[in-house]
Amino acid sequence: MLNKVMFASVALVMVSGPAFSAEYYVAQNASDKKCSVTETKPDGTTMIMIGTAAYATQEEADAAMKAAAECK
Repeated sequence: MLNKVMFASVALVMVSGPAFSAEYYVAQNASDKKCSVTETKPDGTTMIMIGTAAYATQEEADAAMKAAAECK
């Protein structure tokens, strides 16, 4: 019985693990050209993605936004 519970717990953690890892994107508003960091991938029409990378932390995305020529 204990083995079944442990197996179920491990399986649940493995399946839900990727859902908890956030990705951050640098995006530019298409109308006013202001940049921001967002957790949702820009759609390419109202928000345009700056660069090609998704960042693991907000700090990495902020640094990339400050370095991007489009955001100055």
